[in-house]
Amino acid sequence: MNVGTMPLQAVWDSVLGYSSLLRSPFFPVFFSLSVYLFFCLPFVLLDLLSSRSALVRSFKIQPKSAASWETMRSCLALALYNHLVYIFPVTVLHWCWRPVSLPREAPGLLGLLWGCLACLLLFDFQYFVWHLLHHKVPWLYRTFHKVHHTHTATSALTTEYSGAWETLCLGFFAAINPFILGCHPLTELVFFVLNIWLSVEDHCGYDLPWATHRLVPGGLYGGAPHHDLHHLKFRSNYAPYFTHWDRLAGTLHRHED
Repeated sequence: MNVGTMPLQAVWDSVLGYSSLLRSPFFPVFFSLSVYLFFCLPFVLLDLLSSRSALVRSFKIQPKSAASWETMRSCLALALYNHLVYIFPVTVLHWCWRPVSLPREAPGLLGLLWGCLACLLLFDFQYFVWHLLHHKVPWLYRTFHKVHHTHTATSALTTEYSGAWETLCLGFFAAINPFILGCHPLTELVFFVLNIWLSVEDHCGYDLPWATHRLVPGGLYGGAPHHDLHHLKFRSNYAPYFTHWDRLAGTLHRHED
């Protein structure tokens, strides 16, 4: 065993115990949906508490907004529909084309960390370009992206309130990057979990003291305030996570601007 893989070998061995599930064409849909709903749940609870708690409301980016039961229901219904009708058939086709390969050896810890960061940065660039085009070209916005902007105040379950084209594009970007970069399957899984968490946090509608953007120095990461302003104003903050592409394009705005 390579010394560099030792810190993660026990973790990977545990994961390999579920190899039959990992190799199933049902796994990607089950995994993405369950992780997504798990990450949404704490913010949904905050939304339910916000009408009764001034403390919770004090962390809301748009304090006067409220996520109704109808909004939550419609967002959840669309997310389930997109996963079952569009994502599942695509994953079955991918499963037929490229069977899952599970090596016995775990990745090195540094390799996993660098792989996740590289996938995240590449996804951030891909989505920035896609997003900018879908705002600058009126036909693209009206036809594909307008659905996601139904809600000007974000909440966790609005994360996946998107049409089929947007859902498939973002899923493709997330899936292709580990393949392009030759990432280990464990790195791929960790990246997927991280990407889903950051996406949900971006849409949560809360600026919490422990939020990711507060942990990254120098304003390099925008977080929920960055993306909430995009939903409110439409013409700024096109990158999903980091701020460097918006800085370069002159499209970076903040709530105080």
